[in-house]
Amino acid sequence: MGTILHGALVTLRPATTDDIPALAAIRGTPEVFSRWRGGDDLPAEVANDLESPDTETFAIDLGGQVVGAIQWYANNDDEYRHAGMDLYLDPTVHGLGLGTDAVRTMARYLVHEHHYHRLVIDPAADNLAAIRCYAKVGFREVGTMRQYERGSDGTWHDNLLMDLLAGELLDG
Repeated sequence: MGTILHGALVTLRPATTDDIPALAAIRGTPEVFSRWRGGDDLPAEVANDLESPDTETFAIDLGGQVVGAIQWYANNDDEYRHAGMDLYLDPTVHGLGLGTDAVRTMARYLVHEHHYHRLVIDPAADNLAAIRCYAKVGFREVGTMRQYERGSDGTWHDNLLMDLLAGELLDG
C-alpha cells in the first residue's frame, strides 16, 4: 500500500482509486472548488491527480473517513533540490487543526525521510486560513507571486510564496 504517515490527529496514506468518489465530493464543495477548480468531471480530475507521475497524493484520513488530500512534488535538480505540497480539506472539518496536522506530518516526512532541506507552498494570497495553517508549521512568507493563477472568474490572482527550511519545522 505504500508509506502510511501518522500525525497527531490524522493519518496520511497513499490515495487509491477507491478514494476518488470521496475526494471528488470534497473537491466539488463550493469552498474547495473555488480554490482547486476542475472541469465538469471531478472524478476524472481526481483520477488524473492520482496517476500523475510528478506528484504523490495522500488521502487525509480521520478515523477511517477521507476528509481531504495532500500531495507533494519535487525538484530534484542538485542545484535547486526542494519539495512542495498542496492540500484540500472537507469544509466540514475546517478549523479543527487537521490541515495543520496534515501539513506538519507531510513536512516531517519530506525533511526526515526524503532529506529535502527546503519546502514550498503557494496559497492564494487571500486564503488567510491556509496561510495561518502553514505558518503554524513554520512556513514563512517569501513574497507575492503577482497574477500567478487564473481564478474561476477568469481574472488573474496573486499567490503567496511560502517556504520552510528543515531546521525551522515547528512541532505542535
